[in-house]
Amino acid sequence: KKEKIAALKETGKMNNRNIENLTEERMTLEQQVTAYRNAEREKTAEKEKLSLEIAKLQDKKENTQNNYDNIISSLWDEYEITKREAKSDFSVVENTAQSSKHLSDLKARIKNLGTVNVAAVEEYKEVSGRYEFLKSQVEDIEKSKKELSKLIFNLTTQMKDLFYERFKEINKNFDMVFKELFAGGKAELKITDPGDILNSGIDIIVNPPGKIVTNLELLSGGEKAFVSIALYFAIMQVNPAPFCVLDEIEAALDEGNVNRFAAYLRRLCDKTQFIAISHRRGTMEEADVLYGVTMQREGISKLLELDISNVDKNFLKE
Repeated sequence: KKEKIAALKETGKMNNRNIENLTEERMTLEQQVTAYRNAEREKTAEKEKLSLEIAKLQDKKENTQNNYDNIISSLWDEYEITKREAKSDFSVVENTAQSSKHLSDLKARIKNLGTVNVAAVEEYKEVSGRYEFLKSQVEDIEKSKKELSKLIFNLTTQMKDLFYERFKEINKNFDMVFKELFAGGKAELKITDPGDILNSGIDIIVNPPGKIVTNLELLSGGEKAFVSIALYFAIMQVNPAPFCVLDEIEAALDEGNVNRFAAYLRRLCDKTQFIAISHRRGTMEEADVLYGVTMQREGISKLLELDISNVDKNFLKE
């Protein structure tokens, strides 16, 4: 029994020592658990802090992205340039305050220009194309105008030369015809403005035999008619017409002048065929054929024809 008791005591001592060791180990473990819990709380607090920082950074990222998108949108809305174009023109700003002030001044000046016409570029292209087209048309017209002006100048020069040459011939013939019809005297055509021949007036200066006339109004009706006839015959000699109708142009002449008129008219028949409406005997005597209208019965007209070459001249005189 003593041995058993001693063995039990020894076992009790060993158990006590084991209990003490386990107690110490438990305390050590509890201290470790406490430390781990403290570390866990610190890590949890650190995690919450980091989560808060992440949330702040996320908000900052979103704000930055929004600002970036707004800037890109503003570049197009306000300046109509893309990110690539802006990046290619980018330069470092040395003085931010000065650049901001310059930007504000530019914006103020742009604002003072008024509402921006976003279609101005397209309108400019359209107007520019129209301008170039009209410019080419104007140049063509100006070229044509110069050519026409040159042509008009040449034609005007030729007209002046031709008119002056014809005028001299008519003036010469007028004096000759006048002297023959009036049996003397003098006649002349005079240009009132030699510097502007085509727009100049023409004075008719005549002096019948035995008269000094300062104005055509001083002539009698017959003399005026005879002057007109002389001028007409002078013109016909320069440019004879193949066919001519005379409507009683010698009605105001006396018998002697009618005879001279008819005789001169006969001389022009080699170049011109005349139809003369007349009631004067002298004109009829020089005609080749006479035509007359008679009314033997009321309402019925009859045309009469008489070939003068087959009629005795003495018969007509009677």
